[in-house]
Parts: sequence; structure tokens; C-alpha cells
Amino acid sequence: MQLVSPQIEKFQQSSSWIRRMFEAGIELKKKYGVENVYDFSLGNPDLVPPKSIVDALAALPELVNKPAGMGYMPNAGYDDARAALAAYLSKEQGISLQGNNLVLTCGAAGGLNAFFRAVLTAGEEVLCPAPYFVEYGFYVGNYGGVLKPVPSDPSNGFHLDLAGFEKAITEKTRAVIVNTPNNPTGVIYSQDELKALGAILNAATEKYGRPIFLISDEPYRFLAFDGASVPPVLPLYKYTVVIGSFSKNLALAGERVGYVAANPEMPNVQSLIAGLVLTNRILGFVNAPCLGQRLMMAALGTQADASAYIVRRRKMAEALDYAGIEYTMPAGTFYFFPKVPGNMGDVDFVNLLAEERILAVPGSGFGFPGYIRLALCVDERFIDAAREGFKRAADKARSMA
Repeated sequence: MQLVSPQIEKFQQSSSWIRRMFEAGIELKKKYGVENVYDFSLGNPDLVPPKSIVDALAALPELVNKPAGMGYMPNAGYDDARAALAAYLSKEQGISLQGNNLVLTCGAAGGLNAFFRAVLTAGEEVLCPAPYFVEYGFYVGNYGGVLKPVPSDPSNGFHLDLAGFEKAITEKTRAVIVNTPNNPTGVIYSQDELKALGAILNAATEKYGRPIFLISDEPYRFLAFDGASVPPVLPLYKYTVVIGSFSKNLALAGERVGYVAANPEMPNVQSLIAGLVLTNRILGFVNAPCLGQRLMMAALGTQADASAYIVRRRKMAEALDYAGIEYTMPAGTFYFFPKVPGNMGDVDFVNLLAEERILAVPGSGFGFPGYIRLALCVDERFIDAAREGFKRAADKARSMA
């Protein structure tokens, strides 16, 4: 007898490769010991929260040791938390935001779900560049939408295929989502290409007579290398929303604090905000965690020390060079997305790596076969220890071509 819906059964069958490899890693670690398994499967930030978070934790008793100190609040979040975040984002995005232009959510994932619930009608499409974070398909599918990937060109560093997006837009298109810096490729989209995408969407909005939203998913904004900067997206197109979280930059992934901020110049923008407030509640999130909001307020403008990722990025590049594995150097995030050597499939190559006790995620899990994702959320000694294993697996893959 069937206990779950056909949709969830289908979702389970295509469930995240990230979690599958994480679970495989648990078994390998039981067999060989934690120190002898090189797990690059999960993007779980291993940074220590900044001092501002530690100080804020020490001050929390004063905030919560009073009536309703941890009680219900407005579904959009505390007014002072929204105002503080709006001021911070105004500087980041180069556009004047007020507290009522944003909603605090249960992480970026909660924000994406609240947004899609608010704007999607069954059968409508959301475009995204491929490769993409696999959960996007589930989030869109939750509300009857269809995710429609537009492949990026690896020879172009995985930048946006603007002509491909223009061709893919139809009367069913409701939104385009970009993730910059990108998980899994690490590419940072330039201001020129984002501006060009905004112009394409503006023309399509005029053509079809209804807004096509541009969603910028930015949880990795803080982590850009070699002096690179992540362009502000809100000013580039009036129907833009920015969705972010404090999971990575403040090392608060378990606290689940994120936001959806809308361009204040969007026509009738408060109707969108009101819809987000409602969907944030009726999806069962109700509000972002109260303690997390207080921690966020105290830590705005600070971040965890991410210097370890600079060293790990260099060491992973050296290990891949040594193995003769092709890759594009990531401009941001803590991921590499190298090409599978030889003519081997990505799942088969991941299995070869597992024989060397190296855990990676096949590119198929991100809608882009032929590549693998490696997360740098481990101590650098594991990268050094995996160096020979990468070479043995790559040599074996090439010999089987």
C-alpha cells in the first residue's frame, strides 16, 4: 500500500546525490576510520562563528529572560531586525531598502519556498543556468512549477548563456533564478551579463504582459577570491529579488536565518511582500528563529574567518593538476567542479574515487553529467592525503577510455 504521494516517490528516486554520498561516507568512515576517508561531498561550512556571534550569545539572557522573550512575533520577523538588515543590504546592493522591503525566513531555502509559493501557478516554468543546486527542482516542484535548466558552456567558464535564456523564455516563464557565486562551479556572474539578462527579462515582461522575476540566490556572496567582487543585482531590473542567508558567512547553518529582499522600485512591491509574509506562515515556517534574528543583528557587517578556504582552494588546484584532471578555478564559493577524465561517466568516476576513499558528488546531481563536485569543507590535510588517490583514479579512468 502506497504511503507517500507519487510526486514524493519521484523526488526520492532523484534525491540529492549530495546526501547519498554523505551517507556512503558514514559507512566508509566506520570501516576505515575518519582520518582515512577524504570526504569532499558535503558543503557544510566548518568555520568558527565570528566573535560578534559569541558576544551576542552571552547577551541573549537579557533579551529572552522576560515575558514573551521567545514568543511569537510578526511573521516577517522583528521590526528592528528587518530595519537593521535593510540598512546593511542597502549598502551591499547599492539601492535604498526599508524594513518593509524584506521578509526574514527560515534560511535561504525557506525564502525560496515562500517566494515560489507566492508567485507560481501550476505548470509555470522557472529557468536557471545548469549546473544548478539540485534542490531548486524540488522547491519549484513543490508548487506545481517546472524547473527548466539552460546549460552553461564550460569553455566559457560556466558563464550565462544569454542567447539560450532568451530562446528558452515563453509565456509559461514566471522566473529566472541565478546563484552567484555559483554552487557547484564557483563562477561569479559579471555585472554586464546580469544587466544583459535583466534587459532580456524586461523585454519578455513587456512582450507577455506580466512580470518575469529575476531571483538572485546569494548565500556565498561573502566568499570571493583574488579580489573579485559580486555585483549587486537589485538595481539591474525592477522585478528582482535577492535571497540570502547567514548560514555560510556567519557559520550559522543550523540556526536557519535567511531573507527575501525585493527591489523597492518594483511596481506594487508591497503586494509581493504581503504574499511572502502569508506564505512564510502557511508553509509552517511561521517566522525565522527569534534567537537567530538577534544573532544576525549583532553580527551584521562581520563574518567568520574564511582564510582557510584560500589555502584549501590552492591545495585542491595543485592536487587536481597533479592528477591531470581539468577544472576551471572557482572565483568564489568553497567548491570545485572538475571534468571527469577520459570518457568515463561521472557516476562511474565517483565510484572509482570511492575505491580510493575519496568522496565526491557526480555532476548528474547538478544537472550536468561529465563533471564532479568537490567541497572544500575539510581540513587541508585531507586534501594533501587525497592527492595520490585522485591521480590513481584519474589514471585508471583514462586507461579505461
